[in-house]
Amino acid sequence: MALSTRSRTILTLYSARDCVHCHRIRLILAAKGVSYELVMVDPAKPPEDLIDLNPTHSVPTLVDRDLVLYETAVVAEYLDERYPHPPLMPIDPLSRARLRLAIVRMERDWLPLVEQCAGSGKNSEAARKKLRESLIGALPLFKAAKFFLNPELSLADCALAPLIWRLQYLGVSLPREAHAIAEYGERIFRNPGFTRSLTPDEKLLRD
Repeated sequence: MALSTRSRTILTLYSARDCVHCHRIRLILAAKGVSYELVMVDPAKPPEDLIDLNPTHSVPTLVDRDLVLYETAVVAEYLDERYPHPPLMPIDPLSRARLRLAIVRMERDWLPLVEQCAGSGKNSEAARKKLRESLIGALPLFKAAKFFLNPELSLADCALAPLIWRLQYLGVSLPREAHAIAEYGERIFRNPGFTRSLTPDEKLLRD
C-alpha cells in the first residue's frame, strides 16, 4: 500500500504526463517558483492513494498537508493566493473580472476541444476547425497586451499557453495573418519557467 499522501509535508501534485489541465497547474507552480513533489499517474488507472484522496480520481489533484483540491480552477486560484509572489492576477477588480471571464471562456469553449482534436475522424476534424476559427476570431485579444489581456503573466496565460503549445501536435494550423498568436506563445515558451513546467512527453509535442 502506498504511503498516504496526507502524511506528506511537501506540496504534492498528482498529474498526468500529457494533460492540458495538469500542465496549467504545473505552469502556475513554475511561475511561482514553488517546490513540490510531482506524482505522475495514469488517469485510466489511478493509484490507490489518489483514489483515497479524491472521490473523482481526477488529475490534477493538489495536496497541501491536510488540504486536498481537485478542480483545476480551484487549484489555480488557491495557488495564486497561497503563494502571492509573483501575483498572477491584477490588483484592480475590473481587470480581475475581465481575466476571470476570459478563463471561463477558455474552459468552456477552447480547452474541451483539445481531447477532441487529438482523435481521428470527422469529429476530430470538426474540432480542429472549430478551435482554429475560434482562435482566429479572438485575434484582437492577443494583440491587446503583451500577455492575454494583461501586461504581465496571469492565470489566463497559464490556462491558455498549454493549449497554444499543443496546436502543432493537434494539427491545428493558423494562417499567416494570425502571427500574433504564434508570437504570444513564443514569448511564454522562451521563459525558463515554461520549460520547467513541461513533462518529457509534453516536450515532444512540438518540433
